[in-house]
Amino acid sequence: MHAAINFAWRQWKLIASVTGFVLIIAAVYLVRETPLYTATATLLLDPQKVKVGQETVMADTELDMATIENQIAIINSSGLLRRVVEKERLVNDPEFGVARRREASPGLFASLFGLFSKSSAEKKGAMTEPLPAEIVATVESLKGALTVARAGQAYVIVVSVTSADPTKAARLANAVADAYVVDKLDARFEAAKRASAWLSDRLVELRQQLRQSEEEVARFRSENNLSGASSTGVSLNQEQLGQLNGRLVQVRAEAAEKKARLEMLRKIEARGGSIAALPDIVNSGAFADLRKQATDLSRQEADLLARYSGNHPSVVNIRAQLSDVTRAIHNEIERLSATIRNEYDLAKARQEAVEKTLREVTGATDLDNTKAITLRELERTAAVNKSLFEDFLQRARITQEQSTFEARDARVITPALPPGAPSKPKKMLTLLMALAVGLMAGVGGAYALEMLNAGFTTPRQIEEMLDLPLLASISRYDARDLIIDGAPLTIPDYPLVRPLSRLSEAIRSLRSAVQMSDVDEPPKVLQFTSTLPGEGKTTLALALAGSAAQSGLKVLIIDGDLRHPSASRFFKAEKGTGLVEYLASGADLKSVILYSEKLRVWFMAGGGKTQNPADLLGSDRMKALIAALRSEFDLVIIDTPPMGPVIDPLIVSQLVDKVVFVVRWASTARELISQSIERLSGHKKVAGVVFNHVVDEQAQKYGKHSHSYYFGGGYYKKYYVE
Repeated sequence: MHAAINFAWRQWKLIASVTGFVLIIAAVYLVRETPLYTATATLLLDPQKVKVGQETVMADTELDMATIENQIAIINSSGLLRRVVEKERLVNDPEFGVARRREASPGLFASLFGLFSKSSAEKKGAMTEPLPAEIVATVESLKGALTVARAGQAYVIVVSVTSADPTKAARLANAVADAYVVDKLDARFEAAKRASAWLSDRLVELRQQLRQSEEEVARFRSENNLSGASSTGVSLNQEQLGQLNGRLVQVRAEAAEKKARLEMLRKIEARGGSIAALPDIVNSGAFADLRKQATDLSRQEADLLARYSGNHPSVVNIRAQLSDVTRAIHNEIERLSATIRNEYDLAKARQEAVEKTLREVTGATDLDNTKAITLRELERTAAVNKSLFEDFLQRARITQEQSTFEARDARVITPALPPGAPSKPKKMLTLLMALAVGLMAGVGGAYALEMLNAGFTTPRQIEEMLDLPLLASISRYDARDLIIDGAPLTIPDYPLVRPLSRLSEAIRSLRSAVQMSDVDEPPKVLQFTSTLPGEGKTTLALALAGSAAQSGLKVLIIDGDLRHPSASRFFKAEKGTGLVEYLASGADLKSVILYSEKLRVWFMAGGGKTQNPADLLGSDRMKALIAALRSEFDLVIIDTPPMGPVIDPLIVSQLVDKVVFVVRWASTARELISQSIERLSGHKKVAGVVFNHVVDEQAQKYGKHSHSYYFGGGYYKKYYVE
């Protein structure tokens, strides 16, 4: 959360600028855009309901989803909209018409021709007939302004028309709705008329067929003397024959059933089994009662035998009763067996009687079969023709009524009214969308800008990416910030003049952090380097030397940048003898070490030019020099070139105790810094990183307590004397 707030604080100007620019574009669009008004008419789909007992040639349409979509397609069709265009004369309309727009900017010859044609047209009082292409183009223009949709799940269609004129929008919406209703009526009327015409032609043919079939029936009856036949075309003998056939089927089924029972009885008797297994016998009321009595007596006998002997009077009595019941069961079984045989004999006799009667009747009607069949065929043909004729006659009458009755299956339930407010452009929605787009573009641009800024900005980045501590943060000082009593000062001089200033405190914090990097053996030989030139390593080395000397230490500064001796130029000793002469020519050490009264430090200039600075810095004489200086001075600071261009800092890093790596805040690429530090003996001798040229106003936007230099603002100002 804090990171997002800090991000917005850092980039609010860019985000606000981009958002304001997008809002200005949206405002210009709203000012220039012509307001459009949308009028809406509502249609209800209500199919015609047929009265009970009536029939209709045209089936009603079921209102399913597909049907409603079809009705929407009809409203959007070019054919229906063309009626609206022609009725409302939209071809000459300045908004939808093509002819009027073409006339608004005529060519030279068209203008000259229009001068003559206009007067003649006015005399005739008629308008020029529109071309088909103009009508089609106008229809397409109207279609673009038309919106047709279903209202929720109801059988309601909403017709909306958008126009620059609210009155025109309402008029056209009502015109489209009325055109749809009229189109439905016309379609139903035309279908009824076509059906009525077809039925009328068909009735003439059916009437002729019915007349011919009835004449053939009458002629056949007359020729064969069949006037005594029934109205259904079946003679009396044939009626008797049908009844006998039905009776025969019944008695045969009954005989088959009785025979099946008898066969089952015979099979049981042949096996020596008991016919008590037959369903009819088991379910017989008397037989079931007898079996129940036998069961009860057997149970009583068993109970008595458990208490008495077999000769006991009670046991003898029970056995006598059980014997009587057993004889009764046997007699009942024999009676039921006889009943089954008798029933079969009776059913067989009935079947033979019916078959005999049927043979007699069949012999009497054989002579009339051919004539009866022919008569029935003729009468069936006549009946079919009559039914078909009557059905078509009824449908013809209904269709004729439908062709004259205006059935309504769609109607306008809410006519369109002129809207009071424009529907487009939606000002509030447009501004909100512009605000959202502007914010997203601004945030995206700000994020991309920060991604392009590949430099280090916070101590956390140093610790996470380099695994090193941030020793100190040095603010950026302009020339006007370094003027005291009208005299300009350098950064190394400033702490001497203002020992209680924020810069002095930052330099002391750096010196303390370097000493704390190795508590057991505080470093005495320090190396200052950076990744690229211009990051302020020489300035910080001089400032640290001056601060240490001010605290009473004996400090020596060695200008180890033999290619660009910045420290030598600070002491105005760039043309004198120095480190090069000592290493290459064997000059006396005391002659190359000078003292600065201003900083109160000893210094060794770089000396003259050399073609092999790396070899000189890596020589044994250089190693011996560093060893000798350790015992002579409390602190030795070596200013070396940047790591990026040359190899000199790598050679010197083998001779020093600690390396102070200077990084220009939010400037030098992180990858370059990481690669440079990896080359310095793999972090082992690097005491830490120093942020230089920190812009306070920008840095505090990365978090108020992310940098030690922020203690110079607000609440802590009373502790410093600038």
